[in-house]
Amino acid sequence: MMCCVISHVDCIYFLYIEGRVEVSRENKYLSTMTSGKVFGELAILYNCKRTATIKAATDCKLWAIERQCFQTIMMRTGLIRQTEYTDFLKSVPIFKDLPEETLIKISDVLEETFYNAGDYIIRQGARGDTFFIINKGKVKVTIKQSNNAEDKYIRTLQKGDFFGEKALQGDDLRTANIIACDPDGVSCLVIDRETFNQLIAGLDEIRTRYKDDDASERMSSTNKEFQNLKLSDLQVLATLGVGGFGRVELVQVNSDTSRSFALKQMKKSQIVETRQQQHIMSEKEIMGEANCEFIVKLFKTFKDQKYLYMLMESCLGGELWTILRDKGHFDDSTTRFYTGCVVEAFDYLHSRNIIYRDLKPENLLLDITGYVKLVDFGFAKKLHNGRKTWTFCGTPEYVAPEVILNRGHDISADYWSLGVLMFELLTGTPPFTGADPMKTYNIILKGIDAIEFPRNITRNARVLIKKLCRDNPAERLTEVQKHKWFDGFNWEGLRNRTLTPPILPKVRSAIDTSNFDNYPPDADSPPPDDNSGWDVNF
Repeated sequence: MMCCVISHVDCIYFLYIEGRVEVSRENKYLSTMTSGKVFGELAILYNCKRTATIKAATDCKLWAIERQCFQTIMMRTGLIRQTEYTDFLKSVPIFKDLPEETLIKISDVLEETFYNAGDYIIRQGARGDTFFIINKGKVKVTIKQSNNAEDKYIRTLQKGDFFGEKALQGDDLRTANIIACDPDGVSCLVIDRETFNQLIAGLDEIRTRYKDDDASERMSSTNKEFQNLKLSDLQVLATLGVGGFGRVELVQVNSDTSRSFALKQMKKSQIVETRQQQHIMSEKEIMGEANCEFIVKLFKTFKDQKYLYMLMESCLGGELWTILRDKGHFDDSTTRFYTGCVVEAFDYLHSRNIIYRDLKPENLLLDITGYVKLVDFGFAKKLHNGRKTWTFCGTPEYVAPEVILNRGHDISADYWSLGVLMFELLTGTPPFTGADPMKTYNIILKGIDAIEFPRNITRNARVLIKKLCRDNPAERLTEVQKHKWFDGFNWEGLRNRTLTPPILPKVRSAIDTSNFDNYPPDADSPPPDDNSGWDVNF
């Protein structure tokens, strides 16, 4: 292993066992590492370039794991645990009539607690609000007898048995002793009444305000208007933004100068190189079906040998990030308005089991009236009822803990990012920021309680942010509209667009790009052709 050099491998994580290695960047020596160190940890999370070169200075022994293998192990472990916990719940009478997706949600909030032999898990006569399922070991059940100092033995319970279920229904006086009696100790899965009631109430409040019929109606009318439009009918006027896969151009239809559109142009070869084909196809499907005033509309798609194109609604008020950058931070009422717009977009998506996963000020555009719309659905995904997804994606400062830990995530991850967005809008910076992505992830894993809140954040805003950024995904607040911070907010006016926005952008015409930064012409040479056919349905 003496000659081994690691510099460009992008998907393997290493644990260093024996020997000595040298770390360098651009041929400049940085440090020496000895046994017990790890490197390449970002590679097990997502596809990234190595930031340094590691060269063996002596014979070395390493353990290594490839990203796909690591993520598969984590996913399988999570799914096995979820299935086991769900099967436990199905055996409990008060849970037996609940739908599968609700049982999965409950299984996610079960906490494993360990008791040593002889520990009283429940003591007769005490008040309690906790329900237990035995995961490992045995317990004995005893009751006090009025005429006898000795407790009466009733039975022994073991793995799969449960006790304390009445506490979830409000009957909190314990009627027996439960004592750990296994020499190796007892492990129980535990849920308390407050968590259970909050979870069930949240599931009962799934919104059905938006109807799918409207989406099909919009698609039908949109398809008719743009069905004969060709890429050659569009005239490029200016650049609105530059992204990872290409550019977004302001365009007009040659025969219609009264309005403009945003044309997102993506390099097919780069999409393939970064293995984002599925994400791009999902983005097209989700945006094409969306019919929500708080989501940017997709009108038509095109493709050629080098690029994919998405013709979208142009929002000429600019990025919310640009306005935030210029102002420094927003006040409470301004933040409340923009947060409300995002909540409405999330309600629409989540009612269809769609997770967004890329919330940040850069992905919020102001239309000409000053209302905010969600854009860029490259990470959005439709989930099966009650199920999770395991792909690592998102902006480092906004990624939820369960995404970092590869535990699987669902729409709860969007509520985490909503809390982060509120903090950034109120202060100008996200709560979790580090010198590099790995440092940021470590700060996130320490939790929101480790973050110092500036004085300008009001008490109600701080409480809401902390409820959105709970470490346990199942404990995050989802009924955001009912929180005190939104007391008196005109939700109906927001939905009907009669509420006056806090910032009214100046847009002089359909081709006014003054609210966007200036971008130089594309200096890159044209990308290679891609005729592999993966985009046949785009």
